[in-house]
Amino acid sequence: MLSPTDPTLLALPADLADASWRALSRRAPLVHCLTNEVVQSVTANLLLAVGASPAMVVEPQEAAQFSALADALLINLGTLNHARAESMLAAIDSANAAGTPWTLDPVAVGALTYRTDFARRLLDLRPAAIRANASEILALAGQPALGRGVDSGDDSLRALPAAQALAQQCGAIVAVTGAVDYITDGRQTWAVAGGDALLTRVVGTGCALSALVAGFTALEGRRLDHVAAACALMARAGERAAAQAAGPGTLLPHLLDALWQQVGEARP
Repeated sequence: MLSPTDPTLLALPADLADASWRALSRRAPLVHCLTNEVVQSVTANLLLAVGASPAMVVEPQEAAQFSALADALLINLGTLNHARAESMLAAIDSANAAGTPWTLDPVAVGALTYRTDFARRLLDLRPAAIRANASEILALAGQPALGRGVDSGDDSLRALPAAQALAQQCGAIVAVTGAVDYITDGRQTWAVAGGDALLTRVVGTGCALSALVAGFTALEGRRLDHVAAACALMARAGERAAAQAAGPGTLLPHLLDALWQQVGEARP
């Protein structure tokens, strides 16, 4: 079992995070989000706050066409059904043909058979990144997990070996998020501490982080560093927002402001 002091777990250097944030601002990626219907507005506003451009195109024929035009694709299984699965498969096929990186958020896998089987099928389609909580990562890897719906009952460090194995299996950068986020390519792992528990009391922050990860996969350079920078951006902005918010009801506006400010401060 890994410990938080294991020398293979390195804290992401601030200069790497800043460089990725500046690169995102310059690139302004267009992110095609096939995402949870509950969180589309939150996801779109968060991407806009960091300088990216969101789009939600769900008709299968249009989803395929748009994924070839976008800079990155997000596949979020939150409100999965057969029609949405058809759109997702069409979008992924088109993205892979065009060389567009796509990110998988396997929401609530483990307890429900349909979405778990579908998520494992998607692993064969070579996602560029996977972002999930500890229980979702464990379940995706076929290991016992303590998740309850979208909530994780497992610690992110416990799920790290499964995340490393998934990264080696499908070639993705895997981010297992929690009190500490661990981002791995199966060989090297960055640790990102921070954030605030208040983020877990508002719907959509984890799904929106996955959209951020998708946007960062569009950047040139080392994808491991960029995905870790996405996690660091949400963690720092979450701390900033929680310090100003009175509770969940005022957190989201402060979070959008904090993301805008954080990226702005990283610009040269």
